Amino acid sequence: MSELDDIPAPRGQLALKLVANRQDTNFHGDIPGGWLVSQMDQAAELTASREAHGRTATVAIEAMDFLCPVRVGSVVNIFTAIGEIGHSSIKLDVEVWSRSPMERNPDELHKVTEARFVLVALDDNGRIRAVRQGDS
Repeated sequence: MSELDDIPAPRGQLALKLVANRQDTNFHGDIPGGWLVSQMDQAAELTASREAHGRTATVAIEAMDFLCPVRVGSVVNIFTAIGEIGHSSIKLDVEVWSRSPMERNPDELHKVTEARFVLVALDDNGRIRAVRQGDS
């Protein structure tokens, strides 16, 4: 294994990519954690809905640590990886990586946070259903 193999890299597929704008800041001009969680939830929903072939809803978010701040103008990349599929639930690992135009190397990605999201598949009436439509 070379030293290059030790460089952290995003896991999963890119689910959502956006820019942290000035309008997304809090009172102090920072990008708040709540904004990031909202974006992570959208990315999880996109991935889970594709897997469930329909509507899903987040029911839990497991432990989350914020490793570095997101600055205004940063490109936020959210990656999702399916961890486990149950009868009616989908567990997704969600990672946020950012690229700041203010850094020495603006092409370098920095890991911001990660969490496991748990979503359930829903029917048209909002009731929990099987992820795989043919399951009973």
